[in-house]
Amino acid sequence: MADDKEKEGPELVIAELHKKIKDAFEVFDHEMNNTVDVREIGTIIRSLGCCPSEGELHELIAEVEEEEPTGYIRYEKFLPVMTSILLERRYRPIPEDTLLRAFEVLDPAKRGFLSKEELIKYMTEEGEPFSQEEMEEMLSAAIDPESNSIHYKDYITMMVIDEN
Repeated sequence: MADDKEKEGPELVIAELHKKIKDAFEVFDHEMNNTVDVREIGTIIRSLGCCPSEGELHELIAEVEEEEPTGYIRYEKFLPVMTSILLERRYRPIPEDTLLRAFEVLDPAKRGFLSKEELIKYMTEEGEPFSQEEMEEMLSAAIDPESNSIHYKDYITMMVIDEN
């Protein structure tokens, strides 16, 4: 009897993942023809709790795109790739304590906040720079309009995906 239950387990998990993926995909399948605009793939993947870097996202798109890119991604090609990503727990979000330590490095005085100017400088001049669009998106979510600064502990709490 235990064998039957064990066989159900993986199939049930995969069926649940397929439903989650289909639901997320359908939000952007405006024509209801099992395709989405390639530019929506990052949003779909992030809505499923994955946080790939830009480089990882481009590799992933190359994997699910047609031989001759059409600008659209077909559900049939997206489903198996996304299923294995979720099963392997790839592109997990960065833990809250790691994010906090990263912000604290940028705030050596331990003030608990960064000014808007400091944030823009760090995000556009260091490492993998944010695009103008990414910067505006972050600022609209992160900056407190009254103090014109980012209180990063509050921002991290808002940003972290609850896994439960």
